[in-house]
Amino acid sequence: MKLYSRGQLIIVSICAVVCACLLTCFITLKVSGKNVNPSENQENQNELPVDSEEKKDVLENQYEPDILQKNPVTITNQEVSELYSKEEQQNINVYEICNEAVVNINTKVVAYDWFLNPYAEDGGSGSGSIIDKRGYILTNVHVINGADKIYVSLFDGTQYEAKVVGYDLDSDLAIIKFEPETGMELKTISFGDSTALKVGQRVIAIGNPFGLERTMTTGIVSSLGRPIQNSNNRIIRNMIQTDAAINPGNSGGPLLDTTGKMVGINTSIVSSSNSSAGVGFAVPSETAVRVVSDLLNYGKVMRGTIDAKIVQLNRRIIQYAGLDVSSGILVSEVTKGGFAEKCGLKGGTETVRYYSSRFNIGGDVITQIDNIQIVTLADYYLALESKKPGDEVTVIVRRNRQDVELKITLSEN
Repeated sequence: MKLYSRGQLIIVSICAVVCACLLTCFITLKVSGKNVNPSENQENQNELPVDSEEKKDVLENQYEPDILQKNPVTITNQEVSELYSKEEQQNINVYEICNEAVVNINTKVVAYDWFLNPYAEDGGSGSGSIIDKRGYILTNVHVINGADKIYVSLFDGTQYEAKVVGYDLDSDLAIIKFEPETGMELKTISFGDSTALKVGQRVIAIGNPFGLERTMTTGIVSSLGRPIQNSNNRIIRNMIQTDAAINPGNSGGPLLDTTGKMVGINTSIVSSSNSSAGVGFAVPSETAVRVVSDLLNYGKVMRGTIDAKIVQLNRRIIQYAGLDVSSGILVSEVTKGGFAEKCGLKGGTETVRYYSSRFNIGGDVITQIDNIQIVTLADYYLALESKKPGDEVTVIVRRNRQDVELKITLSEN
């Protein structure tokens, strides 16, 4: 038995299709309505979870893209001075006053290849201070020692060849000179008073450590009056000890006080690594002024000397000569007609040979000069280092097992 006729089935099928189409259209329109404004929907997703007033404040305080194009705030000179401490301002002032007067020194030396053909190679390097507008520069002897060519570089990078004016091994100081161009106005550094220095006083060093031009370091005077043996095996007395960083390349540069005056010339360091270890030494300006004056006037330092030939005593000489001293300087021979002879100094009478040298024994043994005990030749030269020809010194000699005091006028060296 049939439940439905054929016509009824066709009508039901058509109704089902129509209903399906209507349902599909409805769903499509619903989805389209939710995505009418995609950008608005994205903004809604990025909104901060705050109320409307808080949202307004955040938007108003956002940086604008052109903020980086705005000019910086103008700072007055008074405000600038307030940015630095008194010590910093002194450092800045000293550098501005003196740095252009500090030069970089480089040398060329002659070397030979396997075929003995000469060629130039780099020698030493160091620093120097312009002390005269005519181009005179003060530096160390060991900076220019053995140089075939000497070149100085100024603050602006210009380079000039320099010549040696004079040098003094006993103080390790030398003067070189270059010819500045016509109209060139050179900055110079003035000498200060090293005798007024106090331990703890702040000092400033400017130089070219490791080739880094016009580097400034600061420190204090950590000791005074140090006798130091320099690279030329000479004893320099009254050296200034400082903890300002002194490195290779600083040699010859100025040690300055806080007014920009040169109180010392940086010369050496004590370090196992050949770099700063907080112990540096500078030749005092008191010595430099005297040396510079003599080098400029005479081409050498005019030191007073005792006109006699002397010998360093040792244990074997003391035993052989039968002396009753443990150290001192033996007077081998006194210059005939000289000041020392006229003042009563006695030379030896018996000639002996000691290895390859010949000298006389039996003469006076110098044990003291002006309250300085004389044990070695270094002590002897140290005692006379600051003396000039014509000065009189008090000399204690050992003669015939007695101490004899003599007043000896010094001769020209």
